[in-house]
Amino acid sequence: MTRLLRLHAAHWAAVLSASFILLALPPADATSPDAGAQATPGVLRATLSNGLRVIIVHNALAPVAATAVNYLAGSDEAPDGFPGTAHAQEHMMFRGSPGLTADQLADIGGLMGGNFNADTRESLTQYLYTVPAEDLDVALHIEAIRMRGVDDSAKEWAQERGAIEQEVAQDLSDPGYVLYKKLRAIAFAGTPYAHDALGTRPSFDKTTAQMLKRFHDTWYAPNNAILIIVGDVDPRATLRKVRELFGGIPRKRLPARPNVALQPLRSASFSVTTDQPTGTQMIAMRVPGLDSADYPALEVLADVLSSRRFALYGLVPQGKALDADFELDPLPKAGLAYATVAFPAGADPKSIESDMRAILSKVARDGVPPDLVAAAKLQERRETEFLKNSIAGLASVWSDAVALYGLQSPEEDLARIDKVTVADVDRVARRYLDLSDAVSAVMLPQGSGPPIRSSGGFGGQENIALGEAKPTSLPAWAQAAVSRLTVPAATTHPIVTRLANGITLIVQPEDVSDTVSVFGHIRNRSQTETPQGQEGVASLLDQLFSYGSERLGRLAYQRALDDIGARARGGTDFAVEALTEHFDRAVELLADNELHPALPPSAMKIVQSQLAEVVAARDRSPGFLTRRSLSRALFPATDPSLREATPQSVRSLTLEDVRAYYRTVFRPDLATIVVIGNVPVEQAQATIARYFGGWTATGPKPQTDLPPVPPNRPTVINVPDASRVQDIVVLAQTLAVTRSDPAYYALNLGSAVLGGGFYSTRLSIQLRKNTGLVYGVGSDLQGGRTRSVYFIQFASDPQNVTKAAAIALREVRSMQTAPAGRDELARVKSLLLHEIPLQEASVDAIAGGLIARRELDLPLDEPTRAARRYIALTAGDVEAAFRKWMRPADMVRVSEGPPPR
Repeated sequence: MTRLLRLHAAHWAAVLSASFILLALPPADATSPDAGAQATPGVLRATLSNGLRVIIVHNALAPVAATAVNYLAGSDEAPDGFPGTAHAQEHMMFRGSPGLTADQLADIGGLMGGNFNADTRESLTQYLYTVPAEDLDVALHIEAIRMRGVDDSAKEWAQERGAIEQEVAQDLSDPGYVLYKKLRAIAFAGTPYAHDALGTRPSFDKTTAQMLKRFHDTWYAPNNAILIIVGDVDPRATLRKVRELFGGIPRKRLPARPNVALQPLRSASFSVTTDQPTGTQMIAMRVPGLDSADYPALEVLADVLSSRRFALYGLVPQGKALDADFELDPLPKAGLAYATVAFPAGADPKSIESDMRAILSKVARDGVPPDLVAAAKLQERRETEFLKNSIAGLASVWSDAVALYGLQSPEEDLARIDKVTVADVDRVARRYLDLSDAVSAVMLPQGSGPPIRSSGGFGGQENIALGEAKPTSLPAWAQAAVSRLTVPAATTHPIVTRLANGITLIVQPEDVSDTVSVFGHIRNRSQTETPQGQEGVASLLDQLFSYGSERLGRLAYQRALDDIGARARGGTDFAVEALTEHFDRAVELLADNELHPALPPSAMKIVQSQLAEVVAARDRSPGFLTRRSLSRALFPATDPSLREATPQSVRSLTLEDVRAYYRTVFRPDLATIVVIGNVPVEQAQATIARYFGGWTATGPKPQTDLPPVPPNRPTVINVPDASRVQDIVVLAQTLAVTRSDPAYYALNLGSAVLGGGFYSTRLSIQLRKNTGLVYGVGSDLQGGRTRSVYFIQFASDPQNVTKAAAIALREVRSMQTAPAGRDELARVKSLLLHEIPLQEASVDAIAGGLIARRELDLPLDEPTRAARRYIALTAGDVEAAFRKWMRPADMVRVSEGPPPR
């Protein structure tokens, strides 16, 4: 996949998918207010007189709009010694501007659905909103006000400093981030790229509000910004609104950009410890940046080296690795290319590094397989078409294409890749896969001490005065949008049928792209379906699906997918994504793998051995110990959910055990298949019936429901984790309410009052906005078919854990003793109602929602029914539900990290 599709996510994750639809726009009238706008199919462009560049992309997938304001300034422009200045200013943009207070901004953002965020990088700071399309005007008002000015008050910065320092602690508690930070310091020493955009606690302690205001006044200008708008909007009317709101903002004279003068890179090596049960070996090379003519060929090279058919991934079926990949991490003037291999605890990373070096050296010497170049380019074509299948991500991808890559559109990247030849790929491989100055880095697993249990409850000794959630007067331009309490119109109308063998087939036609996605789910629960003594069989089977089918082995199956540019996976959750023209063949391949998995004995032996090693290391990893401690505190000792694989149970498994488990679990009468995309309903039904209709089941259905559970008792547990400087904290309790119980809706509404929105709900106000004790906090009611669990989760410094937990518990108690205010409840209802269309703003989200509702035995139109319930609920209903079902005195507290104080 091209790096353009991955760039917006965190350093190790892929970017959101994105979307746009082609349509014919009439040419601009030279006498109209849109004079100067340039219209191409599906896209309207304009540059305002103050220099603001505007790109509006139409997409009719859902009544949703996404905005991205991209300021061409980031950590590169930070003053010397203050690497997090841009990041701090990003935070302070949510702390108020002239004409818009922090409370107003928090209320408006949360009440429009709560889908807003920001992102600071080296040369770019982005502000992202996704809202119902009818509320686009509100999002544009916010961004125009913030572009004009920001308060950056000393009081607000004193409060926000605590939150941003908690974010620093959060990232420094991630071994992957620590490795990445060290890698950049080596590869880009002496340049602005030597540090990322996060910042440091010492520099934030010295940062003043005046410094932040100066940064905004210098760099936040219309002539230093690009506004991207995507969604189901009228492009010309939207452009007129943009001119009205942004056109009067004066342009600024921008300072010179910092120079990036790269120093010679010398080979180096280092290691970090990780709290994960597996290790990672990395070999990183410095490569040209986004401004290089060689970059498109590097993109193809990365695709080839990450192919499941290439030798690097070949280390996995050889039993030398658990996973393997090759990535590009580009910056404007330089970048990193790195090969990564995951290995079980106890493996020799030096031996793995030797194998990796041999593979990369061979590529540099002999070139790449030509068929993998062709496959990579076809996969790029599919990925580009799939960009049209999401609204929320398109603003991010367009932003990266225009603001970082300097391109006219994401499709221009595909055009460049189409021109890349095998000779081009071989040339960049020879030039840049130079291991003589590569950096070798390894993450080594380390275990944890045993969980430490404390007696009694917690949070009873803090004497903390809590503020009240008070209504905020909103500007006139926002009042109507956020006070609208109406049931959103349904935009999906799935067709449901049942095949003769029991498969539930759901077809949702969508014509925003020439693609089709198939998602399947088999209702299952390994804890209730696994025979005693065979724990781990489900995990073993899941990993064996990657070895192809009885007809097509691992490489042949992957080659068949590459031939049509498709991507597929098998298992209890199975899927395939393909261009519409290849829909039939894609379903055929998916069914072949799902119904006739190869399960080769040689692969079974390798995977079984690796899984046993991973399970042994898992049992010592803090993350696993934390999850297990929480489950044991919540559920009785005999509860099936507590069943876990052991190294001995995994090693005792036979191939017949795996096959027997497959026959028991993989049944058509427990399967749901969703087909969504540009395909007629009748064709979708016929194709699924052709390839999945012969699937049969024998014997009675297995038990897939967990039993109800009694109320848990309070306890406090800490799991030591030497790699963390900050504690992850979970407060939880069981509830006898099921997802289909009417009481669920009152409880969920109350949960949203506590933690449903950034800044604007009670826990965020108390724990982040007012005190800076945490970076983020969430409240979540997880309802199941037979049981539910209520969670509050946050991360904080060890000395603040008890204080933060006490605040959270007292807010829960307050929900039992007094009704929420009328305005407060109305605004939380508005939040939940506005979320409904946002949940259908991508093909993946639509399909995931349909499958989730089937899994919970809910009607497919449950969001609409839920909206009616939320509107009808009163503050008294919520208070009564909390009084009946919530037990704050019985809350379990489990933390991972240093001992809390």
